[in-house]
Amino acid sequence: MYFDETHEAFRASLRKFVDNEINPYIDEWEETTAPLHMLFKKMGDLGFLGIRYDPAYGGQGLDYWFETVLLEEIGRIKGLGVATAIAVQTNMATPAIAEFGSTQADFLTLLARTSDEPGYHSFGLFVVPTKLPGFNVSKKLSKLGLHSSDTAELFFDDMKIPAENLIGEEREGFIYQMKQFQHERFAVLPGIHVCVREMVDATADYLRQRVVFGKPLITKQVLRHRLAGWLMRNEALKQLTYHIVRLKTAGLDVTREVSMAKVLAGQLVAEVASGCMQMYGGIGFMNETLISRYYRDSRIMSIGAGADEVMYEVVARLEGF
Repeated sequence: MYFDETHEAFRASLRKFVDNEINPYIDEWEETTAPLHMLFKKMGDLGFLGIRYDPAYGGQGLDYWFETVLLEEIGRIKGLGVATAIAVQTNMATPAIAEFGSTQADFLTLLARTSDEPGYHSFGLFVVPTKLPGFNVSKKLSKLGLHSSDTAELFFDDMKIPAENLIGEEREGFIYQMKQFQHERFAVLPGIHVCVREMVDATADYLRQRVVFGKPLITKQVLRHRLAGWLMRNEALKQLTYHIVRLKTAGLDVTREVSMAKVLAGQLVAEVASGCMQMYGGIGFMNETLISRYYRDSRIMSIGAGADEVMYEVVARLEGF
């Protein structure tokens, strides 16, 4: 209904890439860090990045449904670290550049105050090449989850940014950033409904194999009903996600719907990860199990790209409360 043969062919290519180039190495990358420069280069060469961007700048010029396919398929990665890194690249770091600027690779996008005047029109959005004097990466930060995706403190010591590196209009950076937040928040939705389904399916398989008092745990009604309930809510999240894609395709404002879905997704994925780990029992508490990784990784989804409390406030204001 939503995806034609071309979308499905694209999905097949992405799934093959995830299965061959990412998932076999996730355990190793959780102990080190994913080689994102190499990974992004491979994805770019295969046409997996810049899906909706103008082909004149190296993009694919495709529609929101192709982007949704990408975001769904990275939801099949065995952990949310690399998936998050990819979504940051496609839906956080580059949308403002694509819409308001023109630039090249090996850079950061930086929102910085450029005026002491109060208000929202006192910030600039810049492209910052990482080779500029004064730029330094400090220590790598130790996070609860997303271990395969590195996070570090960045320092800009007396760094001078060329004027031509300004994105769009001077002092409008905050406005640009706010506009792109909906792209960023949307990016988590397709992958989350896929991730939830993956967790439920894997847990159901485990319950079929785990025999307690002579019967598989899957025969316990309370466990089956809990799994079914998660899938019901996950289907609601999936359909809300597809509704948002239709709205975006029509060029409509999706702030309300994205804010609602962001809260639903973050809360659901954390609840399912916690509940599934409970069903695994003691083995689920071991770091070596995938469900424990999902448990750690899922917590960020109610924090990053706009905490639940912020999303509730956005919806409340839009509803006139």
